[in-house]
Amino acid sequence: MSEAATAESLKIVPATEADVPVILEMIRELAEYEKLLHIVAATEDHLRGTLFGARPAAEVLLAHWNSEPVGFALFFPNYSTFRAQPGIYLEDLYVKPHARGKGAGLALFIELAKIAVARGCGRVEWSVLDWNEPSIRFYKKLGAVAMDEWTTYRLAGDRLKSLAATRV
Repeated sequence: MSEAATAESLKIVPATEADVPVILEMIRELAEYEKLLHIVAATEDHLRGTLFGARPAAEVLLAHWNSEPVGFALFFPNYSTFRAQPGIYLEDLYVKPHARGKGAGLALFIELAKIAVARGCGRVEWSVLDWNEPSIRFYKKLGAVAMDEWTTYRLAGDRLKSLAATRV
């Protein structure tokens, strides 16, 4: 990608099933950046089934610079009871290191905002690791507000299965 590349070189498109290997590659790159590669269990088959199967659990936008995939945004619907409106949860946003600072992340967010507005969503939400200062600066430039008064909890793996097996 040249420093003189123009905005016309950047395209944001919905991912297709043929993009699964590229999506998995970027998921692994993101996990490595976040120091979480050791917990990645995603495979091409799992992604194919959960993203492009009978009941897709999420959607993916891909950023292409010329013909090279350089970033992705994976998102799915959520719901606000207080607003009585759907929303979008952005699970992951990733731009390859050599493409950062060239507008791909912003273009992904703009497309996600367009989708949210078109679908009547009241908000887009996501989480960011507290040490990820470059991302935090980027999100603040977009006008995003940190929800510091909220704490995220997670129930997963064996603990989730154990609770599911509990009899009341």
